[in-house]
Amino acid sequence: MSQYFVVHPKSPQPRLIRQAAEIIRQGGVVAYPTDSCYALGCHLGDKAAQARIRAIRGVDEHHHFTLVCRNLSEIATYAKVDNSQFRLLKANTPGSYTFILPATREVPRRLQHPKRSTIGLRVPDHPVPLALLEELGEPLLSMTLFLPHWESPREAWEIREELEHQLDLVIDAGACAHEMTTVIDLTGASPVLVRRGRGDPAPFGL
Repeated sequence: MSQYFVVHPKSPQPRLIRQAAEIIRQGGVVAYPTDSCYALGCHLGDKAAQARIRAIRGVDEHHHFTLVCRNLSEIATYAKVDNSQFRLLKANTPGSYTFILPATREVPRRLQHPKRSTIGLRVPDHPVPLALLEELGEPLLSMTLFLPHWESPREAWEIREELEHQLDLVIDAGACAHEMTTVIDLTGASPVLVRRGRGDPAPFGL
């Protein structure tokens, strides 16, 4: 049965954030709030936890994870970013966007697109995941919490009722939005809109 932490949405309690980070380091799978909707997260290097998230979501190995990062500097560690890309990222992070970029050697091959060697990254505009990422000191491997038979939940208690035997922790910071991130592919000469979501694509000329 999962643990259940109720945290302040703007000033999350450091004690609970430390406990949440430790659960992740020990191989746990957590449900956590973001600026778009609730998401599932685990440690970057934990293959077993990744498999659990795929099983919960009901997706196969072709469905890619996102690296959720603290800031732009961390994105630049895991993705190759040129000057024009950097300017776009700087102007639009944090925010409800996922950016597809060429992966660096810091990203395990199993997490990269098999043909394009790309990775999706984002910096959420929400104090709770940012505090958790700061405590972890590295990105969180993440996937949006959508289930085949169930729309994305707005409330953490719904997640606990549905998935309490499949998760190690649910972090409740109040209701989340009901939209996925906007996905922007920045690997080409011009940005390409992959998925329209909560983030406004207009700053990218889309």
